[in-house]
Formats: sequence, C-alpha cells, structure tokens
Amino acid sequence: MPWSVHAEAVVCPVAPVQHLVLPHLKAALRTGQPVVIAALGSSSTWGAMAGDIADSYPAELQDDLARVLPDAEISVINRGVGGEDAGREDARMARDVLALEPAVVIWQVGANAAARREGIDHFSRLVRRGLRRLRAAHVDVVLMDNQRSRMLLASPDNRRINAVLARLARQNRVGLFSRDALMRQWQKSGATLDDFLAADGLHMNDRGYACTAAALASAIVQAAK
Repeated sequence: MPWSVHAEAVVCPVAPVQHLVLPHLKAALRTGQPVVIAALGSSSTWGAMAGDIADSYPAELQDDLARVLPDAEISVINRGVGGEDAGREDARMARDVLALEPAVVIWQVGANAAARREGIDHFSRLVRRGLRRLRAAHVDVVLMDNQRSRMLLASPDNRRINAVLARLARQNRVGLFSRDALMRQWQKSGATLDDFLAADGLHMNDRGYACTAAALASAIVQAAK
C-alpha cells in the first residue's frame, strides 16, 4: 500500500493532488511578497477535537508550507468559529478575513447546514453572497466541502450540499478542495474513516487534520508552480 509521510509521527495515505488555480498567490510568491492565507470556517477549521490548536488543519498547513516553500513568507491565519453557518461567516468576513488582506481565502462551509437541515436553497444563497464579497476583494478563493463522518453521512442534505459547493465553485471560477473526495480516496487505499475521525463521530482527529493539511498543501504548491 502506498503511503506518504506528512510529519515525523503522522503517515497519510497517498491521494491525487486536487487542482486549484491561485493566481494571486502565485504572483505574490514570484515577487517575494509576504502571503496571508485566511482559513474561514466553523469548528473543523478552528480545530474541534484536536489535541491542541497547533493540531488544527490551518496550523498544520502553516507547518507544511514552511517545509516545502522555505524561502516564502506565508502565514496561515485561523478564522474558524465553532458552530457557525454560512450566514454568520459571511457577516464577519470583512472584519475577520478581508481585513487581513489575504492572497487566499479557504472557506470551509456546509457541515452545520447539513447537520441542522438548514435547507439547500437557503444555503446556496448564503454561499453565493459570500462568494460575491470575496471575489469583489480580488482574492483567490478555495471552497472546502464536508468531511466524511458518520454524523454527516447520515444527513440527507450532506450530498446535496457538497454538490452545491462544487457547482458554485465552477460557476464562480473559484477552487474547490473536496474533503469528501479526499476521504473517499483514503478509504480506497485501505484506511477506514475511524482512522481519521475523533470519538464524536463528526470532527477529525489529529491524524485527520494533519492529512487534510498535507493534501491541501500539495494542491497549493502545485498551483503556485
């Protein structure tokens, strides 16, 4: 079974690199400018159920990018708030995200909408509104869909929400980093969901966060070439 080493104590299943287009990031790295990547989202961005905030996916992503791009000055800022939905994230986007003047915004959204059955049309309108705000700020945008967890897979809305995010990414010409596709690939490699999920059956454990960050870092590095 093929594996890739993420860090000293974490081994991740190999997965295909997901395609992202990040022109602002690429231009900033080419000219040696400092880069801010803002991670907007809810509890799985903040790092719920991780052993430490340093084990959240944004913190792991910061470490990964520092290793593979040692000459670049890249800061990954965690703007996750547990329990939030697309509407609340959009409402604080200017203050918490755009004020950082990021080159890239990674927007993890949809898990709470699926868990709470908020309604697909309502969810779509909120994300579309947030995307208009982000695109007006001229930043690279990456939507991140839902993790494959027991709780979310039991939601009738989960698959439709992931489909909405994929469609909105295509329509708005922004990136999509699919945790659903990534975790499907992990399962095809012989791993189980429990290898990457915390005991609550919803959030990732430290290995899940680390391996998500490793895959995302690979996609970002590929896009920056």
